[in-house]
Amino acid sequence: MLGGVSRRTVLRLMGGAAAAGGLLAAGPAAASAGRNWKPAADSVRREYLWAWQHYVDRALGADHIKPISGGREDFFVQGRSIGLSLVEAVDTLWLMEADDEVALAVRWIEDNLSFDIDAPFQVFETNIRMVGGLAAAYHCTGAPRLLELAVDVADRLLPAFTESPTGLPYRYVNLATGEVSRPETNIVEVGTYIAEFGVLSEWTGDRRYYDLAKQAMRVVHDKRTELGLLPHDIHAETGEWRNRQATVGPPGDSYYEYLWDGYALFGDEELRRWYDTLTDAILAHQAERRDGLLWFPQVDAFTGEVLSREQSVLAGFYAGLLAESGRIDEGRAYHDAFNTAQEKFGVIPNSLDYATMSAADPGNALRPEFADAALMLWLATGDEIFRERAKTHYDNMLRTSKTNYGFAGLTDVTAKPPSQEDSCPGYWWSEQMKYYWLLFSGTPRFDYRDNYLSTEANLLRGARR
Repeated sequence: MLGGVSRRTVLRLMGGAAAAGGLLAAGPAAASAGRNWKPAADSVRREYLWAWQHYVDRALGADHIKPISGGREDFFVQGRSIGLSLVEAVDTLWLMEADDEVALAVRWIEDNLSFDIDAPFQVFETNIRMVGGLAAAYHCTGAPRLLELAVDVADRLLPAFTESPTGLPYRYVNLATGEVSRPETNIVEVGTYIAEFGVLSEWTGDRRYYDLAKQAMRVVHDKRTELGLLPHDIHAETGEWRNRQATVGPPGDSYYEYLWDGYALFGDEELRRWYDTLTDAILAHQAERRDGLLWFPQVDAFTGEVLSREQSVLAGFYAGLLAESGRIDEGRAYHDAFNTAQEKFGVIPNSLDYATMSAADPGNALRPEFADAALMLWLATGDEIFRERAKTHYDNMLRTSKTNYGFAGLTDVTAKPPSQEDSCPGYWWSEQMKYYWLLFSGTPRFDYRDNYLSTEANLLRGARR
């Protein structure tokens, strides 16, 4: 049933709700007695608006700005930008009360954005970024054209589901023709739709979106191994696993996230049962303690054998998800582990070998997962340590990534200074700067007791207009 429990209800159900309840009832300011967070919030807003103005001046309508050269970059299709960074920025700008900037962005979307494009688009990325970004912008501003566009692009993605013999979506669909392609996929790309599609079902009364998203999740859940684990690669046409490896990082991460989110947003108890079943198995067969720290190696989903102790920075989100779902001790312990990486490297590398604490992939494309988890753990516990860690994360980004016209990804976090690349991903506008702002500002536009942020940090519940 749609329209069920909120995050506030979820907090009452979780372990640790007593700690969170006092904080959230009193508001963030009540937890700030030991430190004045306003300078940090002011800095985040100032830097964000500085970068936004460069985007407007040099790359308005581009998917990405190139922050070193000031150029433009396409994301979905070469030669055809659709304003990705702009769409991703609207709800963050709105939360920062940057209303003139919001008006400019909404006007550009209303006047320019069209999805009638004869080219294959990646279904997963289009959903979390464009459907989610437009839905969040609509939730914050109430501008009806934003909802119309979110529905339009979601409808163009539906053949990926309806043309599949298993209900698992193809990876790509042509937005103009509906032609589908690339059945070789993974559990992230088949199972990260319930939040965005679900709010469209709520707002339009059309159940198709929710039902198609949930069916794809069901197919994956029902194919779990005897250990209760999921390999991450699957074939959309046959439903057969394409590998044996299980991971909480990519490409497994947001499948687990959206099981919980489907419950948190819509009160779907079946999704919660699926989430609990899989999480219990992960904690039983994938968790590993090393030097007092909790990590999640990649394991054989059929035998439990450890295959790799390489840990993706993207897996850091899982600390927050564990906390949201009541596993606060495990969430804290996993965040502690990533914090040791932050203390060692400053900016956490794309991946590290936690057995040796060495960088396996030394780049970092402005990844937000550590800050994401810090926000979720702070909301769940009220412990100021998570704001302190997020402030260090922000300071490190400011020190290493700020460049001529914005913020740049890093090619090597171990270099002195870390080397930059001429690219700023669209999610930077939606994710970590929003997490910092919500952690430090106590903004009245965000309901700290009843809210939902998607895997792309799109605000789909909790805007206080």
